[in-house]
Amino acid sequence: MPALAVARFERRLCRRNPVLGGGRKERAVRRATTVGRGAKPPAECDEVPLRGATLRGVVGTLLEVRNLQTHFATRGGVVRAVDGVSWDVREGETVALVGESGCGKSVSALSIMRLVAAPAGRIVGGQILFKGRDLLRLGEEEMRRVRGREIGMVFQEPMTSLNPVLNIGRQLTEGLEIHLKLSPADARRRAEELLAMVGISDPGRRLRQYPHQFSGGMRQRMMIAMALACNPSLVLADEPTTALDVTIQAQILELMKDLSRRLGVAMLIITHNLGVVARYADRVNVMYAGRIVERATAREVYGRPRHPYTLGLLRSVPRLDEPRRARLTPIEGQPPDLTRLPPGCAFAPRCAFCVERCTREAPPLAEVDAGGHVSACWEAARLERVGEPVR
Repeated sequence: MPALAVARFERRLCRRNPVLGGGRKERAVRRATTVGRGAKPPAECDEVPLRGATLRGVVGTLLEVRNLQTHFATRGGVVRAVDGVSWDVREGETVALVGESGCGKSVSALSIMRLVAAPAGRIVGGQILFKGRDLLRLGEEEMRRVRGREIGMVFQEPMTSLNPVLNIGRQLTEGLEIHLKLSPADARRRAEELLAMVGISDPGRRLRQYPHQFSGGMRQRMMIAMALACNPSLVLADEPTTALDVTIQAQILELMKDLSRRLGVAMLIITHNLGVVARYADRVNVMYAGRIVERATAREVYGRPRHPYTLGLLRSVPRLDEPRRARLTPIEGQPPDLTRLPPGCAFAPRCAFCVERCTREAPPLAEVDAGGHVSACWEAARLERVGEPVR
C-alpha cells in the first residue's frame, strides 16, 4: 500500500476534523507513542490522527449491544435469528464474531445498521448503544447520517452489494458528497486517494470503470475504501474474504488491520475462519443458535476454551503441530431449527459433555475466569481440564 497516499489521506482527515487532530499535548503523546514503537514519524506528524497508537487501556466503549433480539416471521414459525445477545466493541479494538453459517452473525451486523429486511424481519428488543446513543430510537433520517458516516460496513459479497450500472467513481463519491458535503471535484480527488490507499493502481482510470471490470480482490478493496471513505469510528466487516483465494485473503486482511491501526478505526470481523480470528482479533465472541456462548480474548479462547462448541470448532481445524495423517474431530449432528429451539442448551444434542441438566435448563453467560472470560455452559469447570467426555 503506498505510504504517501495513506499519509496524505490522514492529513486531509485531520484538517477536516479538528477532533482527530487533538491539542498539542495529544499530538505529543501520539508522536511519542509512534516513535517509541520504532516507527519514523511522517512529515507533518502533528497533523496525522494516529488514534490507533493510543494505549488500549485508556479507551472507552464505542459500541455496546444489550440483549439484542431480531426475529423473522416465516410460514414455519418465528425464527429467532438473534436471541438476546450482548457484547461490546472498544475504541480502536478489533472484535471477532465467530460461528457456523446460520448462527446469527450477519443478522447481528445488519441489526446494528438497521438494515434487517422488513416486513419479515424486525428487531423486537434490546439496545444498540453507539457513542451513548441508542440506534434503535433514532429516526430514519438520523440513522442515514450514522450509516457510512459514523459506521461503515463491508458487505459479504461485493459483487451483489455494488451497483452494476454505476461506475466506481460515482459509487465512491456519492457518500463523500452527502456526508462530508464535498464538491464533485473534491470528492473525486478524495476518491482517488482512497483507491490508492487500499492498493488499487491507476485510481484515476479505475474510477471510470464498472464493478464487473474489477477482479474479486479489487472489488473487496473497493468495498473497504467505501467503508472508510467518511472516516467512521467503527467498521463492520461481514465475511470480508469470502470467495477469495488464500493469497488475496491475506492481502485484504493485512490491509484492513493496517488501516485500522493507522486511522484508529474499531472493527467487528464476522467470520467462521478461526485462522483469521487468531491473527487479527483482540477479543472473540462465539455464537451458536442466535446466542453468545463464549466470550474472551483471542489468547484465552484458543488456549483455554470453556465451551464445548468452541472446543469442537478448534478440534475440527487442521494444525501444523500435529502429524499430517491425524484425523480431525468433527462436531456431530446439525445446528438446531431456530423456530423450535430445545428448552435447555441449544448445543446439548451435539455436545459430548452433556449432562441431564443441560437438557432442562439453558445456561446463562457466567464468568469462568478473571479478565472477562465468560461461558454459557454448566460444565465449564470440567472443560478447563479438557478431560474425556462422558459419552
